[in-house]
Amino acid sequence: MPVSEETFKREVLSKIPPRNEPPLPPDWLHTEMLERFRVLQFASIKAGMNVLEIGCGAHALTTVPLAYLVGDTGRVVAVDRSRWRFFEDVTSSAGVKHRIIPLKLDARELPFPFRAFDLAVLVHGVRSLKNEETMVKVISEMLRVSERVFIAESLPVANNERQRAHLELYNLREEIFEALFGEKDDLHYPTLEKLIELVERAGGRVIKRGTFEPELPHYLAYIPREYVGRIEDEEKRAELLGRWDEAYEKWKAGAEHPPVGWLIAKR
Repeated sequence: MPVSEETFKREVLSKIPPRNEPPLPPDWLHTEMLERFRVLQFASIKAGMNVLEIGCGAHALTTVPLAYLVGDTGRVVAVDRSRWRFFEDVTSSAGVKHRIIPLKLDARELPFPFRAFDLAVLVHGVRSLKNEETMVKVISEMLRVSERVFIAESLPVANNERQRAHLELYNLREEIFEALFGEKDDLHYPTLEKLIELVERAGGRVIKRGTFEPELPHYLAYIPREYVGRIEDEEKRAELLGRWDEAYEKWKAGAEHPPVGWLIAKR
């Protein structure tokens, strides 16, 4: 029987303490996990599944709902190369830590010699893979070690002013990181057609696809102004600070999650 959203809120989200990280609201972590829970409804997850998650991130935003959905007889192997700062605290407070095996490794070279998983998941993580070559390699590895692959990502689409406010601030991140560190990160959102193309280049076959509206606030476009202030190039710094200030005012007034594209693929 499918798990209801209200049950997830009561049994999991209510256990996670609010956070003091202004200008983000105290419940931002709960809202982002709820969005992942809604995304995962399209992945056909069943209790007892053995699931691989690529790019779990420091806050376990997808890991927690995944671990809840697979139940006590299931397992989530959560992979990330470096971002683990809050992971253990969050999964412990949510009550699902015992269902999770965290692995610090590069997803381009997974250490599994055969199809060890029922499902491999990459949710809101394609944009962090920095370039298409890496995207294709990671997806190829997911297809190699799992029976099915589920990928979901925000789309570069705004159907209202609140979604436009999110996109305007989010779209500065790639440029800011490149100016700061000399390489791109948090790339602009791909289209669903682009996701399908990446899967096919990785040797996969898309068997199901779709889009949906999360209908939730979205906070993760935010990047502190101090980051922009560290850019050494004075002209670039001044330009990005001006654009950040303008976008931030719109974001602060209220930002909403843009539509999400998702797909299920097999090799």
